Amino acid sequence: MSKCYIPEGYHTPLSVYEMQRAIEFIKSNFQTNLSNALNLRRVSAPLFVDESSGLNDNLNGVERPVGFDIPDVGVNGQVVHSLAKWKRLALKRYDFNVGKGLFTDMNAIRRDEEVDNLHSVYVDQWDWEKIIDREDRSVEYLKRTVRDIVGAITETADALNIAFPSLHNRLPRDVYFLTTQQLEDMYPALSPRERENEICREHGVVFLMQIGKELKSGIKHDGRAPDYDDWELNGDILYWNELLGRAFEVSSMGIRVDPESLDRQLTLAHCDDRRALPFHKMLLNGELPLTMGGGIGQSRICMLLIGTAHIGEVQVSLWDEETRKTCEDKGILLL
Repeated sequence: MSKCYIPEGYHTPLSVYEMQRAIEFIKSNFQTNLSNALNLRRVSAPLFVDESSGLNDNLNGVERPVGFDIPDVGVNGQVVHSLAKWKRLALKRYDFNVGKGLFTDMNAIRRDEEVDNLHSVYVDQWDWEKIIDREDRSVEYLKRTVRDIVGAITETADALNIAFPSLHNRLPRDVYFLTTQQLEDMYPALSPRERENEICREHGVVFLMQIGKELKSGIKHDGRAPDYDDWELNGDILYWNELLGRAFEVSSMGIRVDPESLDRQLTLAHCDDRRALPFHKMLLNGELPLTMGGGIGQSRICMLLIGTAHIGEVQVSLWDEETRKTCEDKGILLL
């Protein structure tokens, strides 16, 4: 059953040709703004990893990675879900120093994704990771980095509006910070998604912190793997999307686990079996640098800045027949 929703009276903001120009403009400009704001350098990234390495992102722990055998290498490969763990290892292998980081063009397949206006089985992100000092493992440093990322998004939006005068998207600049527990306390009768809608409608752009840990109600606001973000020092960047009338996530990010927080979170998540994996052994032994990082959705940023109603207007993927028919009837071309 299609979960596609097209607002009444909506028309794709640009022609197909101009849409491709705008996508190219956004991707080129934003990665420059991001790298300058966070002191990042672009590196090449894998499309797949050895399934026995422990490097693939487990997401919520239930999603099935796409796997395949590689006879000539003698291993089984897994198409990445994200590069949360690989990036941290790459910083060590590539000799990055404190205060410097990397970013990649990450492409992934998440075949168990529930597709709708914002979700596709194809994922394209700017994945980034940066080495930090021990004293940078703080809420203050996390907030400062979030403001830098939001600033890079706003700069890109401003430049896009000049390059494409028919677009008039004005994004908020001031970020509102709160934790998932504070949000639950504000709206105890609402679901997590409804809470996000309420807070984003009020504040425009929100950084919702401490995702993955159990709340006082006994539930989690959302799942988060135990072996990359520190659940006390992470969060999502959310915008209010007026066109779709909902909160709109553009980034999941955070300060990464150190040996102590990894040890604690593996136990809380009942994932102690991962302690035997190569990546986790290195982390528990203190052999990897302290880092922070995240993923920023490329198609999500394009949707937000251009003002499209469906992610299929800015990326190529596969869609069910009902979704295709709904968009076709509304004059929307899915790429």
